[in-house]
Amino acid sequence: MTRKQLVMETSFLTVSFVLAIMAFVFSKTIDPNHISVVLLYGLAFAIGGYAKAKEGVLQTIKQKALNVEILMILAALGAFIVKNYSEGTILILIFALSGVLESYATSKSEKALTSLLKLAPQTAQLYTNGTEREVLVSELQIGDQVIVKVGQQVPVDGTIINGSTSLNQAAITGEFVPVYRKEKDSVFAGSINVESTIIVETTKDPKDSVVQKIIDFVKHAQEEKTESQSLIDRIEKFYVYIVILLAVTFMIVPPIFGWLSRSDAFYRGIVVLVVGSPCALVASITPAMLSSLSNAARKRILVKGGKHLEAMIGLKAVVFDKTGTITTGIPRVVRIETISSLDREKVLSILYTLEKQSDHPLARSITDYMDPKYMMKDIKTNEVSGRGMQATIDGDTWQIGRFDHTMHPEIQEKLDRCTGLGHSIVSIIKNKEMIGFAALMDTIRENAKEVMQSLKEQNIQTILLTGDHKFTAAAIARDAGVDSFEADCFPEDKVSKIKEIQQNVGKVMMIGDGINDAPALAIADVSVAMGTGTDVSLETADIVFMNDKLENLPSLIKLSKRMRSITLQNVIFAISVITILMISNVFGYILLPIGVVAHEGSTILVILNSLRLLLK
Repeated sequence: MTRKQLVMETSFLTVSFVLAIMAFVFSKTIDPNHISVVLLYGLAFAIGGYAKAKEGVLQTIKQKALNVEILMILAALGAFIVKNYSEGTILILIFALSGVLESYATSKSEKALTSLLKLAPQTAQLYTNGTEREVLVSELQIGDQVIVKVGQQVPVDGTIINGSTSLNQAAITGEFVPVYRKEKDSVFAGSINVESTIIVETTKDPKDSVVQKIIDFVKHAQEEKTESQSLIDRIEKFYVYIVILLAVTFMIVPPIFGWLSRSDAFYRGIVVLVVGSPCALVASITPAMLSSLSNAARKRILVKGGKHLEAMIGLKAVVFDKTGTITTGIPRVVRIETISSLDREKVLSILYTLEKQSDHPLARSITDYMDPKYMMKDIKTNEVSGRGMQATIDGDTWQIGRFDHTMHPEIQEKLDRCTGLGHSIVSIIKNKEMIGFAALMDTIRENAKEVMQSLKEQNIQTILLTGDHKFTAAAIARDAGVDSFEADCFPEDKVSKIKEIQQNVGKVMMIGDGINDAPALAIADVSVAMGTGTDVSLETADIVFMNDKLENLPSLIKLSKRMRSITLQNVIFAISVITILMISNVFGYILLPIGVVAHEGSTILVILNSLRLLLK
């Protein structure tokens, strides 16, 4: 639903209301059946009902089955036949109004979802042999280099090969604090360059970029139907024919047995078409689902369809990955220990100098923690893949990381204490002997404990599954307030654990970083990926927390419950109104004008009730 379409529908409805008011005024001053009055009502009917009539005809042709739009057009035409011009016009206008409200919900949902990102530019500055040339982004190929100047958006997913800068990634993550990116760092399409010119090498086909995947998922989210919607659609197909059959029966059978005159029977049949139409029932779910998606999107939560919100009802357990989920994924140094017989300042200088040459996250945490004054000049270092950094200084071989070594007796007790607390250890080794270490601890997310408490209040178990050893897992679980944990889990172990929880506990949600958790995310009843939307998380998870906030979880579960509650209210209310009006018509207690107002009024109330989900 584009803004232009919404404006057009609203304009048609406004014109129709004006014409209807003019017809009503003329009917009070001249003959109600005067040609001018009938013409004005007819124009109001035609203009107001155009959009719904077109939709109904196209859907009937496509699905080869009648629908509620056709039923309402027949009812309005019937009202005109029995010379109830005003009632027929009001019927179609209120029906059109409910359609505009539903379109408004669709538009709000679409606007909120697409606001998750600012679309990447359509053109890019291709950089070849020192020259720039503007090309369409769609023409770029993997390996092409593009130049991105200050204030421009990065047009592709790629890697910086020249320069460094700060990037505003709000379009992807919602975080407005710029992030620093240097050579060899990855960048996302849609990020804004805020500091200096960089050259980016394209590493992914533009149609496979993170931004494009989000666009595709937004479109899919609005088109995908929940189980409840699918059920209502199936009921509608049969129900429309039942209402038409009942209306025809009312028109034919009573006159045969002398129960009603032909005119009264025809009138009652028209009332059946009006009050028996499932307008409110059909509108019970879709606006609620779209409003919920919009609500989530405003909080920067990408939900890939209403069925995933619906699937959260009855959730019994939430399974968490550790790194990047319960924790920030950014380790901090807790302590640095060295043996007393060595000059501590010299050891710290060697530690800082070697780690400064490494791109490993733990090395970065160590150098961020230490003072740059420890940097030594003219030291030649060597990085050993999978092990760490090493260098020869004053004839001694120094190694930082995971190298084979013996243990100095003085360091063993301190190491055991830190290991027992769940700290990660980076060894400091001199001549094959461990003479010190840096202890690091992954930091728990600020609101993790409050999130766990909120889930417990909703009677949902919390479980930590991690590949870390039991000491680290126990420390994280204790500090975060998680109910239970499983350590030393490989990806396949997480899958079997989730299957076990599903069997013993019930419906399970898995929340992880979307990378090594992909198998577990796929097997869970509902899956959530944290972070900026990596390929795996976008492909595998049902829901993505674009702003990387764990506190989204309790509010999202509450939103799903509110959606279910409101849709149930709508369905019960709609069925009750139809039932009461149909029974009243059998006994002749209801006139067409009252039927029109009661039936179409209930549809509007149902949609307005659904729009409450846009709030909070």
